[in-house]
Amino acid sequence: MTDNRARFVDQTGASAPAPELWPSIVITKEEIEAEAKRLASAPLPLDGRRRALIVHPNSSVGNGLAPGIQVSLDVLKPGERTKPIRHNSSQVNFCIRGQGRSLVAGRQINFSKYDVWNTPSLAAYQHFNDGTDLQVRLTYSNAALLEKMNVHIVEQDPPSEPHSEAGANTTLDARGVNPFGTFELAHSGAFLMPYEKLINPDVTEDRPLHWPWAAVKEHLDKLQALGSSYAGRRLYLLYNPATGRTNGTTHCFFATMTVRPPKIIDKPHRHAAAAINYYFSGSGRSTVEGKTLEWKAGDLMLSAPGWAVHNHASYDEPVYELTIQDSPLNIAMDSLMWQEDLKQPVRLLGSQPGFSTNRSNLS
Repeated sequence: MTDNRARFVDQTGASAPAPELWPSIVITKEEIEAEAKRLASAPLPLDGRRRALIVHPNSSVGNGLAPGIQVSLDVLKPGERTKPIRHNSSQVNFCIRGQGRSLVAGRQINFSKYDVWNTPSLAAYQHFNDGTDLQVRLTYSNAALLEKMNVHIVEQDPPSEPHSEAGANTTLDARGVNPFGTFELAHSGAFLMPYEKLINPDVTEDRPLHWPWAAVKEHLDKLQALGSSYAGRRLYLLYNPATGRTNGTTHCFFATMTVRPPKIIDKPHRHAAAAINYYFSGSGRSTVEGKTLEWKAGDLMLSAPGWAVHNHASYDEPVYELTIQDSPLNIAMDSLMWQEDLKQPVRLLGSQPGFSTNRSNLS
C-alpha cells in the first residue's frame, strides 16, 4: 500500500547545503557530426522530427545539458519537413549546417547557417528543408525546467489559429470588472489586486523574431576595434523587446553572439545563471572551477555551470560563439547573483545596480 501522506523534514538548526555544481563538459564537433549522420540515416518518423537530446551525465528529469536548459540536435534531409507542434516551453533555434525555413505562429522565417530565431511559448511551428544539404539545428529550450515542474504540455497537430490574441479583450463587460480595482494599502507600497485582474493580466505580445548571422556579424566585427585594453566582453545580445528588463531572447534565456580577438583572456567571474557556448570559429580554452578544457570550432560546451568560477581565452585567431544563458529567468526570480570581479562584492542584477566597463575611458 502506498503511503500518500506528506512528511515533515526537521531542519531546525540545519545549515543550508552548498550547491552541487555540475562539471563543465565539451561535446566535440566530431561527436555532433556523427550523431547528425546517425539521425539522417534513420527512417523519417511520422512527425518528421529527427531529434536527439544532448544530455549532461548529471541530469535526471528534464534531460538537460544544464539543470534548466534542454538542448537538442535536430536534423532534416533535403525535401523533408516536420509536422506542426506547439508546447508551453519556448525555444532559441540555431542553424549550424544547411538552410531552410520555419513557419512560427504564421510567420515564415528563411534561415541560413548561424542564423538564430525564437519560438515563443504555445506558438505552432514547423521546419522545412528546401535546400540541397543536410539541415542541422541546435534547439535550446526551457522544457527541462518545465518537466521538473511536471507542467510541460506538448500538443501535436495543433489547431491553425493565430498565436497572439493581444488586444482581443478591448471591450469588457462591466459586470466582470471589480469595482475597487487594484489599490494600495495605506500608502505602504503594498497593494491588493482583485481576481478579475489576476486571471487577465496585461498582455505583452511575444513574437517570433529572426537574427540573420550576416547582419549580426557586420555589427559584431566593429567591436574588435575596442582593443586589448577593453575590460568587457565583445558581444551583442539578440534582444527580444517582449522580455523587457530581463534582457532576454526568450523569457528564460538570452542568446549572445560574441567575437573574441586572438589571445584575449577574460577575468575570472561567476553568476547564478548557467551558460552553454557553441564555438563556430577559432579555438581556445576555458578554466571552470580550476579545471581547464580546450575547445575548437564546432564544439558545444557547458561553459559555465551556475555559480561556477570561470574564464575563457582565445588562441591565435578570432573566435565567434553563440552563448545561451538562463539570466532572464534568474532576473525574473530575483536570483541573478553576479560577481564580475572576484575581489569585489556579489551583486543581485535586476534589483541592485550592476557593473560597468572601461569603455568610456577608451579613445
